[in-house]
Amino acid sequence: MYIELNESLLQEATHWLCDRDPILLGVFRQHSYPPLWNRTPGFSTLAHIILEQQVSLASANACFRRLQDQVGEVTPAAFLSLTDETLRTLGYSRQKIQYTRNLAEHIHDGRLDLDLLKIRSDDEVRQTLTHLKGIGNWTADIYLSECLLRPDILPQGDIAMLEACKMLYLLPHRPDHPTFVRLTDHWRPWRSVGTRLLWHHYLNR
Repeated sequence: MYIELNESLLQEATHWLCDRDPILLGVFRQHSYPPLWNRTPGFSTLAHIILEQQVSLASANACFRRLQDQVGEVTPAAFLSLTDETLRTLGYSRQKIQYTRNLAEHIHDGRLDLDLLKIRSDDEVRQTLTHLKGIGNWTADIYLSECLLRPDILPQGDIAMLEACKMLYLLPHRPDHPTFVRLTDHWRPWRSVGTRLLWHHYLNR
């Protein structure tokens, strides 16, 4: 079994991080605890995360609401019942139709069981998800951090996280991922909570 973040652990880890990082202490003093930002594991949420790739959250949320209005519960079978033309009218791009349809097909025919990811290591989850076309490290890491609630994840390439890091640590530009990993090594084993503090600052700035 793997540790899952909950509200109690989130608060405990926040204090642990604040004892070790004065920048995060400043964020906490200004904004208090970050949200847990937990999401229900499964196809529906992973499909939503795919929509969030490289677009604003508002745009992704609007598209996902239109999908829900069209099919009700967002299941692999429901998604596969829609034509590409219908999905385009809902706001899907050609690529995201392809990515989500491929995910739905893998689940529908039994090649992928998302429930099994709960008992796999972080690296095994990443390998399983990134094997699918259109699911990269960022998507896999968000699923690990927000759906499986793993405590030590740095979502690779997350713009809000990196922008907050640049602002708070007075960097000349957003750090690349290797640099960010080095900067936050002292956050282990609670890097998912450190990330939430950065998001918390970014959204409240």
